[in-house]
Amino acid sequence: MTLQEMECVLMSDDIDASFVTACKADSRKAAQRLVRRYERKQAERARVAALYKYENAAIAEGARYIAGVDEAGRGPLAGPVSVAAVILPNDLYLPKLNDSKKLSSKVREELFEEIHAKAIAIGSALIDAKTIDRINIYQATINGMYESIFSLSPQPQKVLIDAVKLDRLSIPSESIIHGDAKSASIAAASIIAKVTRDHLMDAYDRQYPEYGFAQHKGYGTAAHLAALKKYGPCPIHRLSFEPIRSMYPIE
Repeated sequence: MTLQEMECVLMSDDIDASFVTACKADSRKAAQRLVRRYERKQAERARVAALYKYENAAIAEGARYIAGVDEAGRGPLAGPVSVAAVILPNDLYLPKLNDSKKLSSKVREELFEEIHAKAIAIGSALIDAKTIDRINIYQATINGMYESIFSLSPQPQKVLIDAVKLDRLSIPSESIIHGDAKSASIAAASIIAKVTRDHLMDAYDRQYPEYGFAQHKGYGTAAHLAALKKYGPCPIHRLSFEPIRSMYPIE
């Protein structure tokens, strides 16, 4: 068999185990590279399949639509907190799906587009800095989670949430610590929330270029703190957050 023929078979979805065994016995270095590539592909499929553990348990309980919920941007000094809720098809394979913090910007952007194209439903919410200052970041995040869930169509029969508990939610829910690394739908929500917020901070960078929002996305980096000292806060800064509150006390 030529290497090209071997590659075509190994990259297909239906492979006989005896064929893989034969490929492993092939002494050609290029053939061994193809085998390793196949094994990485299989390992990635197994990793992503394991992310559906909580979704599969919910399906076994009778749920048809399971939403994952996560947020991005609780810690920055500027910009909104972004929240997303995502319902995925249960058989959807999204290579590289993971907690958004573990992915490069390029991979997040690719998955953002794929999730938008293939998800059953996506709900999102942006809670701005003024609201965060008024009700606090925790309550702003909670409100955003409710808003994103209620905007879903169809509505889910089970909700999986990254860490936070939603005590007033009438839909059955489960709070999962580090859920964005354990659940496919929460991981998808983390990507939607993160990329949505990053895009908005890029737009704010064009509006307020002196702060460097495109680079640090509003987090308290040395460059951001230096800009705050030089220019003071702008309309999207969270005035209730340290160190802004220390620099510019709210009257």
